[in-house]
Amino acid sequence: MPKEINQPQLPPTSAIEAVTNVAFENWFEYPVRAQPHHTDYAGIVWHGTYLTWMEEARVECLRSIGIEFADLVALGCDLPVVELSVRYHRSVQLGMSVLVRTRMSEVTGVRMNWDYKIISPDTQDLYLTAQVTLVALDREKGKIMRQLPPAVQDALAKISGSRKMG
Repeated sequence: MPKEINQPQLPPTSAIEAVTNVAFENWFEYPVRAQPHHTDYAGIVWHGTYLTWMEEARVECLRSIGIEFADLVALGCDLPVVELSVRYHRSVQLGMSVLVRTRMSEVTGVRMNWDYKIISPDTQDLYLTAQVTLVALDREKGKIMRQLPPAVQDALAKISGSRKMG
């Protein structure tokens, strides 16, 4: 008889239950304003700042569907970036407001692919497009997990619509 593995669970949240009929096609929007510490001496946003904004948007997007990053860490799960592709279209300057749009484009097993756009609030200007791939990592073992924790799978299933995960 196979030994049953007791895997820790994320605590249930009302946010997970509240998400219905949301598909990957929907973009999550995260507004930011370019602050002095984001820029070089010429007042142009430093290229690495965009990556920070993308991560903040991704973490907030996950929170919006009931996945708290702190809970993942408590479960011993991390989601490191394993692939990153960025295209800079134009510079954001000090004081400008922009929207960081993100969405999951695909979940396959323990891999999550994310799309990004950084645009002007009026959606007329495109500053950046990017794709990021994350994998679920067992923090204690330092190895890729065989599957996402069940509560994460459940939350992602709510936004995946009819797309098969795994």
